[in-house]
Amino acid sequence: MLQPPNLPLWIALGALLVAAVADGSLHAYARAVFYVALTAWAWEEVTSGVNWARRLIGAAGLVFVVLRVGAALGA
Repeated sequence: MLQPPNLPLWIALGALLVAAVADGSLHAYARAVFYVALTAWAWEEVTSGVNWARRLIGAAGLVFVVLRVGAALGA
């Protein structure tokens, strides 16, 4: 059975859609909201995921955010 996405994931997906169609400042703010919401979702999964697979997906989400933010900062 599939579980519907929780609120942080819905926010992340919405922000990603806005970023896809926007440019300029709105694009930048939408991307920032995407990364913050994705981080919140991933942290929830890592700390309170119902099984190892959910915790692993959350950890992968955190790694994704760290790598993307690091790349944006020139690391």
